[in-house]
Amino acid sequence: MTLISFVVPAFKVQGYLRECLDSILGQPFGDIEVIGVDDASPDDSGEILAEYALRDPRVRPVLLAENVGLGPARNIGLDRAVGEYVWFVDGDDWLVPGCLPHVADRLRDTAPDVLIVDHVRAHWNNTGTRSAMRDVFPVPPGAATFALRERPETLKLLHTAWNRLVRREFLLERGLRFEPGWYEDVSFSYPALMAAGRIGVLDRICLNYRQRRTGAITKTRGDRHFEVFAQWHRVFALMDRWKVTGLRPAVFERMIWHYLTVLGNGDRIAPELRAPFFAQMHADYVRFLPPEGYPVPPGAEGLKHRLVAAGRWRTFSALREAHQAGETARRARRRVTPVVRRTARRARDLALGEYYRAELHRPIDPTLAVYAAYWYRGYSCNPAAIYEAARRLAPQVRGVWIVRRDRVSALPPGVEYVVAGTREYHRVLARARWLVNNVNFPDFVRKRQGSVHVQTHHGTPVKVMGLDQQRYPVGAMGMNFAGLLRRVDRWDYSITSNSFSTQMWERAYPADYTTLEVGYPRNDRLALATAEDRGQVRAALDIAPDEYVVLYAPTHREHLPGWRPPFDPDRMLDVLGPRGRLLMRSHYFHDRERHPRGPAADGVRDVSAYDRVEDLYLAADVLVTDYSSAMFDYAVLDRPIVVYAPDWDAYRVARGVYFDLLAEPPGAVALDFPGLLDVFRSGAVDDEVAELARTAFRARFCALDDGHAAERVVRRVFLDETP
Repeated sequence: MTLISFVVPAFKVQGYLRECLDSILGQPFGDIEVIGVDDASPDDSGEILAEYALRDPRVRPVLLAENVGLGPARNIGLDRAVGEYVWFVDGDDWLVPGCLPHVADRLRDTAPDVLIVDHVRAHWNNTGTRSAMRDVFPVPPGAATFALRERPETLKLLHTAWNRLVRREFLLERGLRFEPGWYEDVSFSYPALMAAGRIGVLDRICLNYRQRRTGAITKTRGDRHFEVFAQWHRVFALMDRWKVTGLRPAVFERMIWHYLTVLGNGDRIAPELRAPFFAQMHADYVRFLPPEGYPVPPGAEGLKHRLVAAGRWRTFSALREAHQAGETARRARRRVTPVVRRTARRARDLALGEYYRAELHRPIDPTLAVYAAYWYRGYSCNPAAIYEAARRLAPQVRGVWIVRRDRVSALPPGVEYVVAGTREYHRVLARARWLVNNVNFPDFVRKRQGSVHVQTHHGTPVKVMGLDQQRYPVGAMGMNFAGLLRRVDRWDYSITSNSFSTQMWERAYPADYTTLEVGYPRNDRLALATAEDRGQVRAALDIAPDEYVVLYAPTHREHLPGWRPPFDPDRMLDVLGPRGRLLMRSHYFHDRERHPRGPAADGVRDVSAYDRVEDLYLAADVLVTDYSSAMFDYAVLDRPIVVYAPDWDAYRVARGVYFDLLAEPPGAVALDFPGLLDVFRSGAVDDEVAELARTAFRARFCALDDGHAAERVVRRVFLDETP
């Protein structure tokens, strides 16, 4: 028997239907069928279904002679389904890549009557909002199934058909069908939950719920929104017929919540229909109110419930109008405020610019060193290692860090700092003798005679950088190369970790600076780390001594914003075994996407927000990366490295690379995700071939990383000692 039958109704979705079908058929799981129901769509939706059916036997198109509506179209698909489970996916939504194996595993392992999956709302302007899954289940329910009376909060999940899979025999046994009319999900989803003996929840985003700019019924005004009442009447009729006990208060609360949601949406109920809609709400309140009462929400929402109970439309309407007037005033203030703020900001910037220029005429502070890293993101990388060495070897030098306001709390205790953009920030930039950064300081910073600018960089280059990017315009989009050269001309020293980097930087950043080829200061800790250091870090990260830790740290793709290499952490954990742990770290360019959290029950931990990446290197047994400079740092530890490069050909063409990483890798190589899993299954992760590759890689790139690179920088730059 087929495991999953997808029922996909299609009506005026020709612009989205291909993406929907591709997202289903392209899943790494094939035990499916797709029943596409062309509901007499006036566009090319039917032709698209027929086209897909010709090239994939799993697609079974059904062409209706006349339009029957979403609910009956789903029923027609259900009648033709042969799968053990049915998933009703609308033709304008699409599945998340790689989700289906997880869904299938849960279905097979727990045999639920209903399995609810998570989703995100994908808005037309390319933004997304999460579902209420985390709010309803702050602690994920796991794989255990339950009855609705055991977890009545499940009713607060969105009551749609597309966020759940339902066992087909269960639907047939209970006679559950979709009713005609709008809001057809109501009289299907709630009864299915009430009748189910086994409900499961998969805490994994599996579907993108498209929020269309036009064409959705939620943005269509008219009296058809009154059909919501009939759908809810059917819910209570089934409760009475089935003699469902204990759930009526929770279901009643959902009904009133839904009515208020429909009424409160100005895109649905026209002004002249609001009073009669409210009157029907009041009638249903009186008709279906449980004898024992129900949990009335607190605050403003509870006030709405009480006004509905009393039938006080005028008061309800007046309060709504007052609220809307307040919102209008707030929006007006928001429109004015940016103009005021921009004007104030320009005035402030002009004042700070004048202040900076005035400070340039004051003497340089002969003891002041200013440090920064990653565009003021915090205390890290080579500048942090140099700062610490300077405190020890050159205590007469006063070190001050520049950080963004939101990163102040991440600074170690005792570190002096100024906040970027402030008056103090402009003062130290103007008067510092030493300016140390792993990127460039802003364009307004002037190179003063007697000041020393130290460019530490933040990695050994795999991808092309600097002026070399001019040959790869896709990856260099928006770059100002003349401005880049003006910034490079401020450098006095360029810190490199190996001869290869020296050659590439001199080609990419041609200027009259002095190269200090001394190793990378940030790697000193790795070179000197002991087994005790490693144990302390693992203990701090709650990692047991016998656990096998894989750190996955991909780089970003400038030419493909938002793209991520295909990577399934759960399947990786399956291969690693019961003692496997997976640490996942995004590139620092994506720090706004970081969601720090503790160890997850499934052995996966997001460590993107962890400030000291060196701790993660020490904790890991294996590094998996692609084109990130992390491989050069991690190689200092002489531990296994796996290059996972699923887009190697495209990357080197679009972004450009300095050497053939596949020909000179630091260990095993995988070009797709199954291949990555095979590297670990087969033992190739640390076999003789991988070890020989790592040895050659270390000899080429890590020979100077002996634990004293920061000291060499301090002695040359701060103490003016010649090695």
